[in-house]
Amino acid sequence: MTQNTIKSLTSSISAQELTQFCDEYLSTSAFKDYAPNGLQVDGGRPIQRIVTGVTACEALIDAAIADNADAIMVHHGYFWKGEPAPLTGMKGRRVRKLMQHGISMIGYHLPLDAHPVVGNNAQLIDVLGMTMTGALYPSESHPVGNIATCTPQTTDDLITTITQVLGRVPLHISANYENNADAHSQNRLIKRVGICTGGAQDMIEQAAAMGCDAFISGEISERTTHSARELGIDYFACGHHATERGGIQALGDIVAKKFELPVTFIDINNPA
Repeated sequence: MTQNTIKSLTSSISAQELTQFCDEYLSTSAFKDYAPNGLQVDGGRPIQRIVTGVTACEALIDAAIADNADAIMVHHGYFWKGEPAPLTGMKGRRVRKLMQHGISMIGYHLPLDAHPVVGNNAQLIDVLGMTMTGALYPSESHPVGNIATCTPQTTDDLITTITQVLGRVPLHISANYENNADAHSQNRLIKRVGICTGGAQDMIEQAAAMGCDAFISGEISERTTHSARELGIDYFACGHHATERGGIQALGDIVAKKFELPVTFIDINNPA
């Protein structure tokens, strides 16, 4: 648990004021997303303390209650496209706890992935010591996914760096396809990297098409292994949760400074 630097513990804002600021800062209206961005549950009281986290799970809600928070800000909120609408079962328990304790819940998905400063991709590129040079899909007006350059390094070097900054060893699929070893030597250096956090493993083909030596994301599918080998691109699956901690923390920093409120990041451990 980490708390951002604050100047005051007595000021307050409304959920609508907080959401309006974040909506504008993240340009949420520019995105067609899989869930609503912004205020998803209105707790109905002024906000004096905020908790941030990756996912609005029940454990995060319980931690926010213990912290006497008035609002939770997350990357993974509720009401995803295609999910059942009734507030029953697990979903009902989560929303009920929020309402009973007067806690507002605010979520930002794709806008928080894509933002060039506080976005998950931008934050991951920064902690890996790389430099963002462009978009993975340059033709899109608000692309999700980026290309970065780094000091030429081996896969072992990159694995070491990822392990240090994310606290977990990535799953690495080598570009060295045994039937094409001459073209994809184990000794090749990584200089150009495609990055898209979370569940973006299928963007590996675009990364290869953009001339990347490697692609970094969160999750891996069975098909990803074959894609990496046959496309000749190293793949690093670093964890959905682990790659998406940075964005919400960075947004919390912005909010803390803007409104002079205590904002506490709570990391609910997730090995996925």
